[in-house]
Amino acid sequence: EANPWRTVTRRVVYRNAWITVEEDEVIRPDGRPGIYGVVRFPGCATGVVALDEADRLVLVGQFRYALGRYSWEIPEGSADLDDPLRGAQRELLEETGLTADHWETLLRADLSNSVTDETVHVYLARGLTAGEARPEGTERLQVRWVAFDEALAMVDDGRITDAISVMAIQAVALRRLARR
Repeated sequence: EANPWRTVTRRVVYRNAWITVEEDEVIRPDGRPGIYGVVRFPGCATGVVALDEADRLVLVGQFRYALGRYSWEIPEGSADLDDPLRGAQRELLEETGLTADHWETLLRADLSNSVTDETVHVYLARGLTAGEARPEGTERLQVRWVAFDEALAMVDDGRITDAISVMAIQAVALRRLARR
């Protein structure tokens, strides 16, 4: 459908290596003037549901500065828009030391699309081989293997709240239901 918004001016309010914050003067769909702030990302987010032969998935725990609390998540990070799979493979190796023989696209989603242009590409990884993790200097990670059903329970009871992880784990569960 046609865009009912009109951008009058745009200015960059803040920029670092990870995000750019823009503030636009706009004409809203109702014809009145307004402002709109958008957080833009240079690439995309990526995530990996890595499942082993025992139907366990790997979770990564870390303190999330923006939330001010600890979070259990699937391995995830940033990637180039033109090659999100490569970014997913890099993040899996960096955070867990794992590599995978088989990669399958699980989902693509827009994250918080009212304030950001960030998208996520999530993959299902199988045929795992263990190696040495190489976390970045900003990461102090714990790696934990849990049965898939336990990970789904963690989503259900709020122990996993990270949006990418919630979507990814539920997407695997939906695929399993569809195969029954």
